[in-house]
Amino acid sequence: MTVTVVGLGLIGGSVARDLHRSGFAHSIVGVDSSRENCTTALEMGLVGSVASLEEAVKAAEVVILAVPVNVIVKILPKVLDLTTPGQTVIDMGSTKQAITEVVKQHPNRYRFVAAHPMAGTERSGPTAAVERLFEGRIAILCDIADSAPDAVAEAKRLFSTGLRMNIVTMGAAAHDIHAAYISHLSHVISYALALTTLDKERDVNTLFSMAGGGFSSTARLAKSDATMWTPIFLQNRDHLLEAIAAYRQHLDNLAHAIEQGDEIKVNELIGQANRIRDLLP
Repeated sequence: MTVTVVGLGLIGGSVARDLHRSGFAHSIVGVDSSRENCTTALEMGLVGSVASLEEAVKAAEVVILAVPVNVIVKILPKVLDLTTPGQTVIDMGSTKQAITEVVKQHPNRYRFVAAHPMAGTERSGPTAAVERLFEGRIAILCDIADSAPDAVAEAKRLFSTGLRMNIVTMGAAAHDIHAAYISHLSHVISYALALTTLDKERDVNTLFSMAGGGFSSTARLAKSDATMWTPIFLQNRDHLLEAIAAYRQHLDNLAHAIEQGDEIKVNELIGQANRIRDLLP
């Protein structure tokens, strides 16, 4: 099978690496607006060739869009314009409503499967590609009733067999609500923590020599590229602002208890938060 991967960064590169390793794809064609990324991906063996978007779509049975979500909404209609019966188009975006809405009336909408593999790191570019990045993680397929059954079957095979992921299906609206709380809010918090710390501490070298595991794990996401995350925040603005407001309320409650020296309340709030132990490994 020939698979075209549009976007040769962390996600696209990791997808290409694992689809080749698993034998799902025998030929992988890369597309990227960066000539440097194309060269690097070829040198690393992530793709066998690179081509223009039009050439690459025509060459493939499966087309994967692994670019920032604001780029997906621009190029997805163009990709579907080029898509023929039997081809499957899958996006890897972290938002779903804006993406599905832009092709809602497209005559080839049925060849498109909206997806979100819940995996990643804070790094970017082809050199960030990680083998088995997706293994054991969740792949969310959205609004599958709007996709052709054979396209959905192909997407499920790609994620389960090619990337060894576990599959969950839901509506695009539900996805964006959940993503706001379990993914997007975490990045907002991490960026805010980094900004707060960098603004307060003048001696950065001293600061980070003192940093323990708690700070490092929380601030790690602040290394994530703005090119990817700014469009996600803006596309999922309403749900994300709701999540931020809820987070701010809990932060204010904790701050007030600390300000009042209310040991009982602080203990109570921490105890309530500790319930997450039963939900996270």
